[in-house]
Amino acid sequence: MVVLLNSIEQRDASAEVQIHPEQIVLETPEASQQVLVTNVVSKVKSHDLTRNVSYEIVPAGLATVSESGLVRPVMNGRGKLVVSDQHQKYSVPLEIKSLASPRPVSFQNEIIPILTKASCNSGGCHGKAEGQNGFQLSIFGFDANADYQAIALASRGRRISLTRPEQSLLFLKGSARTPHGGGQKIDPESDRDRRLLRWISEGAKFETEADNDGQIVGIEIEPTQQTLLAGESQQIRVTAIDASGRRRCVTSEAEYESNAESLTEVSLSGLVQANRLPGEAAILVRYLEHVTICRITMPQPEIEFERPPENNFIDHLAWDKLEKLGIEPSDLSDDATFLRRVFLDTIGTLPTADEARQFLSSSDSNKRAKLIDELLERDEYADYSTMRWLDILRADQLKISPQGTVAMQRWLQRHFAENRPFDQLATDLLTVQGNTSAEGPGSFYKILDTPEEAARSISQLLLGVRIECAQCHHHPSERWSQADYVGLAGFFTGLKLKKLPNGEQSLVSFGGKDLPHPRTGELVPARALGAEPADFSNVNDRRHELAEWMTADENPFFAKAIANRLWSHYFARGLVEPIDDMRETNPATNEPLLQALAEHLRESDYDLKAFTRTLLNSRLYQLSSATKPSNENDLQNFSHATYKTLPAEVLLDAICQSTGVNEKYNGWPDGYRAIQIWDNRMPSYFFRIFGRPVRATVCECERSNQPSISQAMHLLNSPEIAEKIRHRHGTARRLAGKFSPNEIVDELYLRTLSRFPTDEERNLMRQAFEESNNDHFAATEDVLWALLNSKEFVFNH
Repeated sequence: MVVLLNSIEQRDASAEVQIHPEQIVLETPEASQQVLVTNVVSKVKSHDLTRNVSYEIVPAGLATVSESGLVRPVMNGRGKLVVSDQHQKYSVPLEIKSLASPRPVSFQNEIIPILTKASCNSGGCHGKAEGQNGFQLSIFGFDANADYQAIALASRGRRISLTRPEQSLLFLKGSARTPHGGGQKIDPESDRDRRLLRWISEGAKFETEADNDGQIVGIEIEPTQQTLLAGESQQIRVTAIDASGRRRCVTSEAEYESNAESLTEVSLSGLVQANRLPGEAAILVRYLEHVTICRITMPQPEIEFERPPENNFIDHLAWDKLEKLGIEPSDLSDDATFLRRVFLDTIGTLPTADEARQFLSSSDSNKRAKLIDELLERDEYADYSTMRWLDILRADQLKISPQGTVAMQRWLQRHFAENRPFDQLATDLLTVQGNTSAEGPGSFYKILDTPEEAARSISQLLLGVRIECAQCHHHPSERWSQADYVGLAGFFTGLKLKKLPNGEQSLVSFGGKDLPHPRTGELVPARALGAEPADFSNVNDRRHELAEWMTADENPFFAKAIANRLWSHYFARGLVEPIDDMRETNPATNEPLLQALAEHLRESDYDLKAFTRTLLNSRLYQLSSATKPSNENDLQNFSHATYKTLPAEVLLDAICQSTGVNEKYNGWPDGYRAIQIWDNRMPSYFFRIFGRPVRATVCECERSNQPSISQAMHLLNSPEIAEKIRHRHGTARRLAGKFSPNEIVDELYLRTLSRFPTDEERNLMRQAFEESNNDHFAATEDVLWALLNSKEFVFNH
């Protein structure tokens, strides 16, 4: 219990100093206890004083305490830790015992964390598949038994010397007392160094989990959330809890990682430092297989926040978050910006000059909502949606055949054109059988060679959960184990591709079986993620049970995953990033908003057009990309629109539409647009340098969205684009000689940028005509070339 010793000066009555833990007990020579000193101003506001106070051990010599508040034992006895600030002194009871005969060191609970903290079992060191220099450890220490065998018994036990523990290679190399290729990983005479030596001195024993009532069953952290201003810091305290209920501070042994290092950095000792950008970050805390997070909020102070109007619930929840962070949203975009943005985002197509003129001249106060409704009914909406899903469904015509690719394209096109519910698409994908060349998603299973590959692809695609790490070991930043991975794969064991008489293939299901655990060999009952073992008594195809679980209202992943995927398309980043890595340790930047979007999707029966309509009608979507001082550095809270590179197919279609000249695709009839082409292997230098994916993974990250020098040079110098600009039937030739320079400039701006030029731009472009010696053809071509190479054309904003 913390005791107030005296009061030097009366503190603000609204503030309270709290010290945790209220009592310190250390029972082994290498134990330590991190102290937290917090100035609690209110229920939602506190300040970390841990490094701003002074510490004293009474009696002296009983223990040591660092400036950061880490207490270490020296001798048995009782005393107190005195914490002093400029106002008051506090006393924390301190007891140190059992130093002469401490409990034995646990290999699983105490040695494995040492190896992990030192990165010995990381993928770049001894944890990689082939090990390092003949010494192999399991990645992140997931297999303690194998690690013990490698350390204590392998190579004739040369790494451990029980007779002379201090001469053990494990001890000498880790601290670089003897040459070590990996350098010094453990500081000599540190707690970890002394614990490692004591374990060897005790006989380097390995206790089984059954014999070990000290098995760690969970960890707690303090604080779980904190608000920091720029430059402020927060110490994290981590406590491990074993099966018997015993608690032990593992702050110095745990691992820490920030999911947004531009916002916060975290040290090896768990000190979080806020940078100067506003936003939120999650600090991942890991000890053994247990993970949790500390959420750090970094607002901007002294910002007068005036809530803009709200079009729907999206705006309400977005303004809540921005108000909390002190970030002002940008103003509403002008009509021209909105017009071009919503056309490109929704149908992957530029508005025509006539469509732009009509929209810009309309005085209808509801014209934006009406335009959204019109776009969602256009054929291009289905074409563009189909193109995007062909990418992530890996419709590679070399892998699944041209017939299979066409079959999948027709199925997707019908789905989006008829606006079938998305849960039906998911069910069709999961339960399809029959000829893989028939209209449907059957050919998707031609690239899924094993049940394990099917499980991880479906999980990432439809649940937004990456479980591939659990194939070889416990997921390092999530709760999924190898058993969870194998259990999910059990749904896909009954599938087989059967050759048909005509040479095509048919996907058939013949029951299936449970798979063995890769380490223990025991059969793992098929089960969905986080669910009980499935009951297959009334089904022939195991996938039907998975489809029912996945599309059920209570499923915690499905609705969030598709909501986040669609949000990312229209807002340039997901509420969770990466969009298919949804886990408790990678939280959304706005959790209430993601939850509300998932509920909205379920309530609309997975109507994607209705859901998209809600997104596009929000004021948040319609914000300008022009920033304000308080939001210019915001990269995660959607306070302003983001510049987005156009996908390769959309950009090429835009160039063709602007120049009035179609692209000639090898073997395709004239008039086909790039977003309609199913052949992902069609030779095209343009597609290659602008990042069209080859459809090798279900990750949308395969499509490159980073601009490059080669892209800029191609737009500037490409003979193919130059030929389109000066084509005798192209836009430039049709305009030149028939209209005045001002009319030509206006038309070209409408065709490319969906807006009229400003007076300054119009005067600048007229110079091309004035300096052309009356060659209006050349002047028109020059203006069109300049617009096609402008940032405003190449990006959607």
